[in-house]
Amino acid sequence: MCFYYISQQNLKYLLQQTRELNESLHKMKRFLPSLLLLILCSQTSFGQNPHQIHFPTTKESQLCDYFNSAFQARSKEIQFSIKRENQSLYLYVNHKAWFSRLFQNAKDGIAIDVVNKGIYDCAKPKNTSYLKGKVLKPIYKKSIERGLKSVGDNQFRILVGRIPPQLAKKELEYNILFLNNNNLCLYHRTYNLNSYPWELLDMGMYLDSVVYNNKSISSKKKYKYRFKTLSFTIPFEKNKSNYKPEDIKPMYDSLRLTDFNIKRIRIQAYASVEGSKARNMELQQKRAQSITQALQSFQKDHIETKIRTAENWVEFFNDIEGTKWTSLKPLSKEQIKSKLIGTIAKNMEPILQKHRKAVIELELDKKDLYREMTATALVDQFSQAIQNQDLETAKAIHSTLFQRIKLQKTKPETLNQLQIPKQNKFLPLLIDNAAYRYLVDYRNLLIAHNELQQLLTMAPKDMRIRYNLVALKLQMIWYNAGEVDRKILWNEIQNIQALGIHKPLIDRMRINYHILESRKHMNAQNFDKKDQSISFILQTYKKVNKSDMDYLSLAQFLSFYANTDEATALLEKKVLSLTINEDLLFYFINLTIINDERIEDEDYRNIMLNAYNKNPERFCEIFQSIENKGITFQLLENEYLKQYYCENCN
Repeated sequence: MCFYYISQQNLKYLLQQTRELNESLHKMKRFLPSLLLLILCSQTSFGQNPHQIHFPTTKESQLCDYFNSAFQARSKEIQFSIKRENQSLYLYVNHKAWFSRLFQNAKDGIAIDVVNKGIYDCAKPKNTSYLKGKVLKPIYKKSIERGLKSVGDNQFRILVGRIPPQLAKKELEYNILFLNNNNLCLYHRTYNLNSYPWELLDMGMYLDSVVYNNKSISSKKKYKYRFKTLSFTIPFEKNKSNYKPEDIKPMYDSLRLTDFNIKRIRIQAYASVEGSKARNMELQQKRAQSITQALQSFQKDHIETKIRTAENWVEFFNDIEGTKWTSLKPLSKEQIKSKLIGTIAKNMEPILQKHRKAVIELELDKKDLYREMTATALVDQFSQAIQNQDLETAKAIHSTLFQRIKLQKTKPETLNQLQIPKQNKFLPLLIDNAAYRYLVDYRNLLIAHNELQQLLTMAPKDMRIRYNLVALKLQMIWYNAGEVDRKILWNEIQNIQALGIHKPLIDRMRINYHILESRKHMNAQNFDKKDQSISFILQTYKKVNKSDMDYLSLAQFLSFYANTDEATALLEKKVLSLTINEDLLFYFINLTIINDERIEDEDYRNIMLNAYNKNPERFCEIFQSIENKGITFQLLENEYLKQYYCENCN
């Protein structure tokens, strides 16, 4: 015999079904028993319910009034999640008082629904059960009060169950049933929407001009420096795979690479979508390799190369919008390919020819003018230049040593061997030396700060010294590396504009100041003041020119403090570009993929295809379990996402 309770979430749908059924019952009374059995036992059921958890109907909705009010009043900063440790499951929460107040009656508690990824197999129909897997025995008020233990700053956990033996080796996730007097009031699915590490906006250090850290987006403590990054696009002719040096030379000359070498090339080679995918990928690989060989012919130093190939579905769907081929958009890739033959392919050639291209990113390093000289010889040459008061030569050698240290070709201690007289005429070198110490290793933060503080006595109004000191003080707060009076620091930020510092640079500092303030208020759980700092950031960031790293840092910061809508809006206009940075694109997906309304938008298909083209492995990992670093495999309940996944990853 089948029997299932009705949840509040599915009530609207079932009431509609009931009304339609009642209209038919008068005509179909003789089928009543079989119809009831169909409703109760069909796949629109609620799954197994071995612990007699009750699903309130509309008439019983008051059973969850108190519980629903508590969740509606919950601050967005209050978070909870389930983590597996061996075969045990623990619930983690960051606000003990709020969590404890949820459970007032003896039968208030939680239960865990252990979900197996196998139910979302591409060959299986959609699973419409409300309870998705094996529901573990609930724990109630007394057990929660006894079991909730502190495990660190504002972190608490409680054992909520153990993995059933038959599921121990499966790919699993864990949904939470919140129970009020054993009535199911909330079914919570956990997503791995990581906020990711975020940092202050890069303020760099002021030398002759501002020199930024230019850390790569994926880097952590070790900075990945680059002097210059250039991007450009080369179109391909149909079926052409070879490039000769003379084809590339005008582009190479236009870069004016007399002072730079190409350190690294990243090539994303796109084919138009018609024809065999295997043939398209082979052709794109040859084209990309040909470009690399042509560029390599202009310099002796080896060029590191990373190549990705893809069919250009993103621009294909964009460009057929509003044309007579719009009807192709809802079709699968294979269905579209089957139509792009003969006359249709020929007629679409003006569109398709624009899709054959290589998007190339060159990472450049400044040429070493003293490449034949050892570091020891350069130190000697620097001392001679100082003795001769040849500041131009000393500055060039100083810069060369800095470059070598950044590229790990020379030890950072080399900077300590440079003897620079503490005289005003050598002030530019002294400022550079203090800045270099910090730029090559952030752990020299206090040393650099103290050196600049001494230089300030020599030149109290030097804007480079003032700028660098403010930048370092902000970093000192970030790394908790020393005492800084925040009120005085804010006044210093406001005052350096009078010294001739560009306002956009000052705005970056103001944003960083409020990033630090928001962290302070968050730690103190002063959410109103935290929101005031975030409001200032949102009003100011639009005035600042932002690198990809800046966009990512701001978006991560906003989502870290649960301002997901603002983080999404920040990236909105960038994600439709074919050349968007990969990390920004995937972070946008991370922010939006649980929004069913957004997923159904046509633009979202292009966003997903763009992500797959840039990194297929990373795209498919989205749909792995949380324990396997995915967002959640339960995304596959959405028919659009399951289509993308099964078409590209299965």
